[in-house]
Amino acid sequence: MQSTIQAAPVSRTSLWVGRILHWIVLLFLIFDGVTKVLKASPSVKGTMELGYSEALVPVIGMILLVCVLFYAIPQTQVLGAILITGYLGGAVASQVRVGKPLFSNELFPIYFAGLAWLALFLQDGRLRELVPFRSQRATS
Repeated sequence: MQSTIQAAPVSRTSLWVGRILHWIVLLFLIFDGVTKVLKASPSVKGTMELGYSEALVPVIGMILLVCVLFYAIPQTQVLGAILITGYLGGAVASQVRVGKPLFSNELFPIYFAGLAWLALFLQDGRLRELVPFRSQRATS
């Protein structure tokens, strides 16, 4: 089955900004996942403050690293972005559940998920066609 979506042209600047944002997201999330897997003190403390047991910290880190792996592979980047969005949505839900103030830095996961999608949007013309932010002009 072939896709009927034509890729919109992507400028060189847009492509490079998207790549840089993509790498920022990857590096940050890899760092976060590895610190959880290795049970670094700040990761354990932060996760336990959200009501999770210490034994779950490496499991949560491994889940994040699997999501990041999908995001890192070009053929599965969109699936990875979906998985990362779900993971980060769970982070926000956990913070809301324990009563952390919503408008301090607890929205950081939402911003980061947006950054992950922005990186893909800037790099992939097909995604721009799928989610247009401006109306298409009618062709005669």
